[in-house]
Amino acid sequence: MAALRLEDVQDARARFDDESVVRETPLESNRSLSEMADATVYLKMEHLQRTGSFKTRGAYNKLVQVAARGGVERVVAASAGNHAQGVALAATKTGLESTIVMPRYAPQAKVNATRSYGGDVVLEGSDFREAMAYAQTLTDDPNVGFVHAYDDPDIVAGQGTLGLEIYDALPAVDTVIVPIGGGGLIGGIATALKALDPEIRIVGVQAASAATVPDSLDKGIPQSIDDAETIADGIATGGISALTFGLIQEHVDDVVTVSDDQIAQSTLILLERAKQLVEGAGAASVAALLSDDLDVSGETVVPVLGGGNIDISMLQTVLEHALTDRDQLLRLRVRIADQPGKMEEISGVISDHGANIRTVRHDRAVDDLRVGEAYLVFQVVTSGQEHARNVIESIESRGYDVTRVH
Repeated sequence: MAALRLEDVQDARARFDDESVVRETPLESNRSLSEMADATVYLKMEHLQRTGSFKTRGAYNKLVQVAARGGVERVVAASAGNHAQGVALAATKTGLESTIVMPRYAPQAKVNATRSYGGDVVLEGSDFREAMAYAQTLTDDPNVGFVHAYDDPDIVAGQGTLGLEIYDALPAVDTVIVPIGGGGLIGGIATALKALDPEIRIVGVQAASAATVPDSLDKGIPQSIDDAETIADGIATGGISALTFGLIQEHVDDVVTVSDDQIAQSTLILLERAKQLVEGAGAASVAALLSDDLDVSGETVVPVLGGGNIDISMLQTVLEHALTDRDQLLRLRVRIADQPGKMEEISGVISDHGANIRTVRHDRAVDDLRVGEAYLVFQVVTSGQEHARNVIESIESRGYDVTRVH
């Protein structure tokens, strides 16, 4: 018997009887992304799910059945954030108590949201794997059940319902792009879509610094890494399970990796061109869409926006990084004779070009400066590369040595 069947996903969908827990999310075309990718692009807006993530689908499918069987009063889960919220909400809705173990450095917004859905949050471990190890120590009581984020057929079947929605709304889809953390989402979607139409191409995407699937596929068994560091914390699981690895092997056509720089740029593009705020894990699918490693020319493509629970401090970091890459946020170090009027002169040049100075500071205690010299370090907001180049050239034309600081 297959690890997961289309019928399992369809049964999961039939259990979604409460729209306050799981609702069908929109599938919307986007002209700007279509032009960028030379394709017809539809965004699957799963970040608009009540908890801001697809994770509620699997959790609710699992816990409806757990509650119906009886014998379990409390469930335990480990999560960096999105699974935590899904389990907390699903448990509350099915009359179960929940304890959610999250890493100590989990985004505060996700911690607060998990508590608001009724979960008892325990902060333990420096990352997802340490949180998972601690959570498993809390399940000795026979009245306590464990809800794994992806190593569970019921969880994966619930996530797969997203694939049914894509097919119902857009049966002519050619390619679906899905972020991969532990593999539950892509495993479920791929199982459903390949059963409905084997010609649909399923592409997975991982953050390069947290990518375990390409290595797993090369070696034929699941691989893991200890330091999965990426701005896309929702897919920084550090590994996949035997269950999800098998589904990826069987149903997924290709897996690409994207850098944090690409994810940051895609977060900004989604804000500008789609008016959608997503977290790094959600933006990863658009990063893959726009990367050179994936050709979707002439196709109808659906990138899955899997989550929208981005911490505001992380959003600030991501946007500043993306704006710096575009030269819209420019850091310039100008070598000057440390005399009155120099700051005013250079500031005037920048102002004459219509650029805005956000901050400026003097640096005098620097080894390569001669006595009587200083650096002025400006942070400048520009409209883009050409504007930035004009500002720099104008300062240099006054005889100043200008260095860009990253």
